Amino acid sequence: MKISVLGLGYVGFPLACAIARKTNHRLVGYDLSFDKIKKINERISPVDDKLAQRDIKEFAINASNDINIINDSDIYIVCVPTPVIDGYLPDLSPVQSAVSSICNFLEKGQVVIIESTINPGVCDEVIIPLMEEKTGLRAGIDFDLAHCPERINPGDEVWNVYNIPRNIGSTSSSATKKVANLYREVIEGEINEMPDIKTTEATKIIENTFRDVNIAYVNELAKSFDVLDINLDVVIKAASNKPFAFMPHFPSCGVGGHCIPVDPYYLIERAKQSGFDHKFLKLAREINNSMPAYTIDLLSDKLNDLKKSINGTKIGMLGLSYKADVGDLRESPSVEIKKLLEDKGANLFIYDPYFPSMSNCNSLDEILEKTDAIVIATNHKEFKNISAEMLIKKNVKIIIDGKNCMPKSIQNNGSIIYKGIGR
Repeated sequence: MKISVLGLGYVGFPLACAIARKTNHRLVGYDLSFDKIKKINERISPVDDKLAQRDIKEFAINASNDINIINDSDIYIVCVPTPVIDGYLPDLSPVQSAVSSICNFLEKGQVVIIESTINPGVCDEVIIPLMEEKTGLRAGIDFDLAHCPERINPGDEVWNVYNIPRNIGSTSSSATKKVANLYREVIEGEINEMPDIKTTEATKIIENTFRDVNIAYVNELAKSFDVLDINLDVVIKAASNKPFAFMPHFPSCGVGGHCIPVDPYYLIERAKQSGFDHKFLKLAREINNSMPAYTIDLLSDKLNDLKKSINGTKIGMLGLSYKADVGDLRESPSVEIKKLLEDKGANLFIYDPYFPSMSNCNSLDEILEKTDAIVIATNHKEFKNISAEMLIKKNVKIIIDGKNCMPKSIQNNGSIIYKGIGR
């Protein structure tokens, strides 16, 4: 078969590499970005993914930003972003655009797979009507539409595109089986055949909304326990020794990545259209969105102890990525923390080894040398090596640990003012 992957980012590119490695199908990739295409054709991964970096060196991928490359495909796989726009409204335009492009080439017997995260009902209410109108073909009869929600966890050393189980639903049971068998060629994890598309769409939304709600719970606890003078980190670890009915989540300076801070809005908005108000999910989003500002409040309080304000103080910000040890800015709370510090007049110094062009310090040593207070916004491995001796030597007076990653030697050192999130 000829398989086309549309969208060669954190989802599409590792998948394309896996198809190239595991199958003999003819694979092509399409992306709007000239820079991505140039890298791929030079056998360089456009995303920070160790397995993809390995695979592209061994298996060439025919990639282009000319849409005609997808012509005459048997299967089209859509892996484009589904962001939110002003007011946290879902933006389906990238998916609609990709599907519209496919419609120019769609013929009877072909299959379109949506991997992009979408809310329940999008395939039936938006994608299928769009495809039928543009092509005159009928879904489930002339062509099939399937949904296999992406599951990718950047930087994870254990779970990757090859072994994470997947769910698949389609317009017909025969198409579900066909698509499932394709994924079974590529993926070692379980491939679960779902009864329909709408149910399949719901799986990804509730996976990430579950995490968002639980993170909001511990983030609110962090604020509460700060007032009550209780170390939440110690409490959560103690609660975790219960062998059933408890799953630990931990507070931080905010929630980032393309899924957790985005997907709940898709469910919130779709339910609203049907007359249901997701009060609980909206509150969870509100709490998690408040954490960057709360982190800055902690900094302000500790500076007040030294009779200082954020305005004019030399403040170092460690990390821009939303997640440790990956170069990924998507929905990163660090971006909001940076903006808040700038708005408050901080003399701001930034260091992230994954974003040298956005940093005004070239090393950890340099930023410690230049600053009086540090905000840890990303728990990169390099930052965990900071010691109390380093801070004292550089005369850093305050550490605001937005990721609760500093060792006890810093937390308990009387010469350093330390504050974590909930501890």
